[in-house]
Amino acid sequence: MGPTPALLTVRTPTLEIAYEAHGESGAFPIVLLHGFPDDARAWDGVAPPLAAAGYRVLVPYLRGYGPTRFLDAAAPRMAQQAAIGQDLLDFMNALGLGVAGLAGYDWGGRAACIAAILAPERVRALVTVNGYNVQDTLAPPRPASAVEERAYWYQWYFNTQRGRVGLEQNRREICRLLWRDWSPSYRFDDATFERTAASFDNPDFVPVVIHSYRHRHGNAPGDPRFDAIERRLAARPPITVPTVVLDGAEDPVSPARRSAGHLALFPAGTERRLVAGAGHFLPREQPGAVVDALRALLR
Repeated sequence: MGPTPALLTVRTPTLEIAYEAHGESGAFPIVLLHGFPDDARAWDGVAPPLAAAGYRVLVPYLRGYGPTRFLDAAAPRMAQQAAIGQDLLDFMNALGLGVAGLAGYDWGGRAACIAAILAPERVRALVTVNGYNVQDTLAPPRPASAVEERAYWYQWYFNTQRGRVGLEQNRREICRLLWRDWSPSYRFDDATFERTAASFDNPDFVPVVIHSYRHRHGNAPGDPRFDAIERRLAARPPITVPTVVLDGAEDPVSPARRSAGHLALFPAGTERRLVAGAGHFLPREQPGAVVDALRALLR
């Protein structure tokens, strides 16, 4: 573990976004986006090699995580997919990034895919873990297989009041269990987990997580500002920017077989790589796969 990079902040219309920066300030930018339940530490094995290769690497904390804060104390703590995608575009705007490379997984992968759909001219390269993970939040969710439904226990739990209180009281225990279950071969120690678990103490973490998992299942209202975007995303518009899809071969919650059917939603010739020795937390487990994919796209 090298030293943690300095923490910076930038204001968008909604948030004070905390982020870490690596590399020369004038170099071509890459934004790395973490998922749930995680934070900027997910990219500790990815950002330094990219910076050493000559890129400016920016690693924000998503809304509800770490030092990122809402500007308005009274604003509803919403975290539907369109909001996370807009946060990314707002972050790029605030830093004056006209064009960037993007990589993300889980919530962050969804944000990157949405940014590539809404503003393709601003995304030179996209590395998406788990493929096309944009949701249709308008149609009633269809049941999945029994095995997949069981893997989503945490989503059903968060859709109950008991689950909200449980996340409030047991956030570390729940998140640590998800780390263990979602990346079966990932051996992490207490110190590694605690470095990230501090981000779950953000006062907005619980309401943001609860809203995300309730909205996607039709059990919480969205922000009316994003209605048009959600309608657009529900139509599953294709992604047109140069992309590499990465899948963890051991990921039980976003199984690789699911993204195998997504390639028609990406440009012709898009490469999909099945990454051995990786579960859901792929950037932590096999950071070189992300570095290689970004460098290949940006070469």
